[in-house]
Amino acid sequence: MLRPRFALALLAFAAAPAFAADCTIEIEGNDAMQFNQPVIEVSKSCKEFTVKLRHSGKLPRQAMGHNWVLSKAADVQAVASDGIAAGAAQNYVKAGDARVLAHTRIVGGGESDSVSFAVAKLDAAGSYSYFCSFPGHSSLMKGTLKLVK
Repeated sequence: MLRPRFALALLAFAAAPAFAADCTIEIEGNDAMQFNQPVIEVSKSCKEFTVKLRHSGKLPRQAMGHNWVLSKAADVQAVASDGIAAGAAQNYVKAGDARVLAHTRIVGGGESDSVSFAVAKLDAAGSYSYFCSFPGHSSLMKGTLKLVK
């Protein structure tokens, strides 16, 4: 027979993961140039956050490649333009671009990649966007990333 205090402690321990923040998200990009998540919420309690990008389409990366790029909302257009100039070999992300907070590599149909970043990089008052920087995709493939409690 379990003692009441021990039983309560055991229950609390077993339930703890249910209350823990989820610090990973899976997002899909498809051949219609769409992400399946318009908003990503990141808990302030996460030390690190991981985005797993999966290309759910069939087209190869040369024709319909996708990546996931995070920047401040005000920097999206400039980061996307500089990424196009950087080219496919650089995953359409300018090397050393300090405006880019995180990014995956370009993936084609059936492929996936992931990226992790320190949540401490985000400011609660900041406005953040994620997008695909493959040429012509950023106007459709975009979303908002929010830091939440």
